[in-house]
Amino acid sequence: MTTTTQMQALATQVRRDIVRMVHAVQSGHPGGSLGCAEFFTALYTSVLKHDPETFTMEGHGQDMFFLSNGHLSAVWYSLLARTGYFPVSELATFRRLNTRLQGHPTPAEHLPGVRVASGSLGQGLSVALGAALAKRLNNDPNLVYTLHGDGELQEGQIWEAAMFATGRRVDNIIATIDYNGKQIDGPVEVVMPLGDLRAKWEAFGWIVLEMDGHNLVEILTVLAEAKKLTGHGRPIVILMHTHMGQGVDFMVDKHQWHGSPPSDKDLESALSQLEETLGDY
Repeated sequence: MTTTTQMQALATQVRRDIVRMVHAVQSGHPGGSLGCAEFFTALYTSVLKHDPETFTMEGHGQDMFFLSNGHLSAVWYSLLARTGYFPVSELATFRRLNTRLQGHPTPAEHLPGVRVASGSLGQGLSVALGAALAKRLNNDPNLVYTLHGDGELQEGQIWEAAMFATGRRVDNIIATIDYNGKQIDGPVEVVMPLGDLRAKWEAFGWIVLEMDGHNLVEILTVLAEAKKLTGHGRPIVILMHTHMGQGVDFMVDKHQWHGSPPSDKDLESALSQLEETLGDY
């Protein structure tokens, strides 16, 4: 069993991976990735029923995870590597020509852990619901997990999928929203206000939970609560409150870091704030 102290050390190392990967190619999306380091760490070390040695595209007999906001690839790749899906050294190929670690994840590269391309926002919930229904048909009791950006909720397909999930009583799915209030063009409430998200999801028939996305104990507690609520006829969504750029003081809550790489000076400053806990790639 991984302790929260061990998980926090891993999350810190993951943040180092993120800023180094994006800096190395001067391309990528560090802000949201940094903000979701604790969530991915908790998910892959303590929540998901998964085994990198027996990974299959079908996912039968294991929990499945779908990253809908695929621009957060850096944090996902780091966790996949550091939990055994592929060598940690491969992180050095991020976004390079002919790499398996594309800027947005794609299964065409035969990368263990990735089951669907997620470069276009709004599609992940639909795909995940299909996987959840397949598990139901196959009498597979395991669960499907997803992550979405709050800006992604401006896509109409998300709400079509939300209606479908309730209408078909898909109750083996747990969706999480990275609710940081920022997107590439500015604050979400300025670009396209989302209104009362809790009330909106509840109006669509979902069970809604909320959690602090930087508190590992709370993440583990709420995900455990969500799991207990599965199997009762309703889908579940978690509003996860995070800060874009968490862990690097000059990036925190600044939408400009959604898709901007750090300079050499920025990298030096960021790494000085993030202790090397498990060894750099």
